[in-house]
Amino acid sequence: MTIDFLNQAKSGDRRSLARILSALENGTLGIEHALSVLGPVPSPLQDEWQTLAVTGAPGVGKSCLLDGLLRSWAEKGLRVAVLAVDPSSPRTGGALLGDRVRMTVVDDVDLNQLIYLRSVATRKASGSVPVIVEDMTKVLLALGWQKVIIETVGAGQSEVRCAALADRIVVVEGPARGDGIQAEKAGLLELADAVLVNKSDLPGAELHADEIRESFELGVGNAPPVCLTSALQKSGISEAAEMLLDLSSSGRSERARWRERLLAHHERKILESPKLDDLLVKLAKGSILLDEALDIIGGTNDE
Repeated sequence: MTIDFLNQAKSGDRRSLARILSALENGTLGIEHALSVLGPVPSPLQDEWQTLAVTGAPGVGKSCLLDGLLRSWAEKGLRVAVLAVDPSSPRTGGALLGDRVRMTVVDDVDLNQLIYLRSVATRKASGSVPVIVEDMTKVLLALGWQKVIIETVGAGQSEVRCAALADRIVVVEGPARGDGIQAEKAGLLELADAVLVNKSDLPGAELHADEIRESFELGVGNAPPVCLTSALQKSGISEAAEMLLDLSSSGRSERARWRERLLAHHERKILESPKLDDLLVKLAKGSILLDEALDIIGGTNDE
């Protein structure tokens, strides 16, 4: 049955695509099996990105801004998929998955065939982006989606996990977010390939953009572009969309990107281990140590 869904997804059936992504999330479909049917992930052209992480603090207008960017890209004929990551409740494990509410472009009958939106719950992932998003991205690219956008939850320091997944990182800022030093302390701007200061219709936006530019001048690597946008007034959106399509890596995040990929790989190995639940019980009882548990998951100890 899974092979049928994979073949139907290749023919453009969105219901089958949704089922494939759900199967990846639930662990009933492996990425190797999926790609054996769909074909390999295409390689990007030189200096071209396939995946873009859009990140930033809650309340800066990421979703509304992304809606405008998607509309600009779709009007150019680009096929763009969005993986919108939503935080799961630590108490109930549930997630709102309400990102579609802010995305008006999917309701445009002339453009919605060029846009695909999928909400993803963080579930057990320790960072803001679950490791399964990497597999979802590969499937979408293999199916012919030209760009995959990963919109992250804006949870602060843990947001650097997006560096492990995306070719480019865009940080969305807003006015009244503190000075440039405070922005650097957030841990996101040092990884940014571009910064969009949204809500530019509010007082303080231009000042905040200037402070960010000054903070970049003190850093290493190329200073990323800093642009002003207003999702509400739809100003600066088309210019930002054009700039992002040709966005080059700032070179500021290479070490951090590989560090996060290494950590993500290690995390995935732990979370997907069939021994995890049993090891957690033993750790809680104090019958084994953390190092012993890691050895068992790594296969060096077959206890």
